Amino acid sequence: MTTLGPVLCLFDVDGTLTEPRQKITKEMDNFLLELRQKVKIGVVGGSDFEKVQEQLGSNVVGKYDYVFPENGLVAYKDGMLLCKQSIQGHLGEGLIQDVINYCLSYIAKTKLPKKRGTFIEFRNGMLNVSPIGRGCTQEERVEFYELDKKERIRERFVADLRKEFAGKGLTFSIGGQISFDVFPEGWDKRYCLRHVENDGYRTIYFFGDKTMPGGNDHEIFTDPRTVGYTVAAPEDTRRICEGLFF
Repeated sequence: MTTLGPVLCLFDVDGTLTEPRQKITKEMDNFLLELRQKVKIGVVGGSDFEKVQEQLGSNVVGKYDYVFPENGLVAYKDGMLLCKQSIQGHLGEGLIQDVINYCLSYIAKTKLPKKRGTFIEFRNGMLNVSPIGRGCTQEERVEFYELDKKERIRERFVADLRKEFAGKGLTFSIGGQISFDVFPEGWDKRYCLRHVENDGYRTIYFFGDKTMPGGNDHEIFTDPRTVGYTVAAPEDTRRICEGLFF
């Protein structure tokens, strides 16, 4: 099927183009190169630029028309850096420290089978909070994720934070397998749309796996400026794109 007029496909990374925190497969990489012959393509992830490069390749800004790490708070278009937004300039050091201290205290009281290191990662546009710690191995990551599905560790943590910091202009969003993000209201994945909405696209498609309420793809998935698709794995993404554009 072919489409009329310029089209943009925006893809989440973890669970959509790659397995969580894994490198993109050669097959998927080649498929996206083929897709780019037909439509413009971009990626929008919660992770920082270094992690996006790890997963999608060191030349990621050359392979995609748009690259939006940290929900588009850091933005690349046609291989060039467009802008970089800063959380501390927006929220102030006082509120950021209050959130960090509260999270560390909550994690200290949470008993888990394992805890590793880097419980809070400070990024340009968000705080990334992980109860197990981002230093965990792949096996420990999967173990935590399975436990989290049963015991809703991250969901309960986020509910507690929403209550504690109500009215402070913060959003809490669960993504990936081991963490959640904290950022100013409106700085979810919809933020990246301000970089593309005036580029003349007839349709902007979005593909993501965490599209349910509370998931970090939900806001952009339901935004009226996008046509959203929910996927469960990279194979889903490829199948849907083949049906739409090939």
